[in-house]
Amino acid sequence: MESFFHSHTFLYFVLPVLIFLARICDVSIGTVKIICISRGHKLIVPILGFIEVLIWLVVMVKIIQNLNNVFCYLGFAGGFATGNYVGMYIEQKMAIGSVIFRIISRQESQGLIDALRQRGYGATIIKAEGASGDVSIIYTIVKRHSIGGVEEIVKQFNPKAFYSVEDVRYVSEGVFPAGQSLLNRMFGVLPMFARKGK
Repeated sequence: MESFFHSHTFLYFVLPVLIFLARICDVSIGTVKIICISRGHKLIVPILGFIEVLIWLVVMVKIIQNLNNVFCYLGFAGGFATGNYVGMYIEQKMAIGSVIFRIISRQESQGLIDALRQRGYGATIIKAEGASGDVSIIYTIVKRHSIGGVEEIVKQFNPKAFYSVEDVRYVSEGVFPAGQSLLNRMFGVLPMFARKGK
């Protein structure tokens, strides 16, 4: 077994692949960690940081032990590049944080407001004047994983409404539909990868 770890197959194929996969893991975790920091999730950040650095240290030890192996360098760089993409994909699926919907409607908007409230979303309405007359501005703050649901409601009740979506760093109080916790959404991403590979 020991001879396998010193064989050309291990050093020039298996080890670079392992470094590549490890870098995908630690860079993905690092990307999610940075997003969690920006969203104010204090409890999960130290755990992600610990795992990220532990994987990175193991990889660096292997790189230093094989300084003459260019394939390890390629695995390291390739894993870093791929890890950034995978990290953004995971974060997108986890949908961490909240956003503010700003909906500007020129037509009667009571049906839209009622639909939002019936589905558990809070809605604040302001009467204003736009370039072509009176408008209603509807504000609602929702969890990022609910963006699709709010868009469906807007398109159903007011398909010509103008709306914008912006990130919100911190929310105090508010009305939100019941949903999954952050940890449930994090671990819910893993079965999705398994289904994709089938």
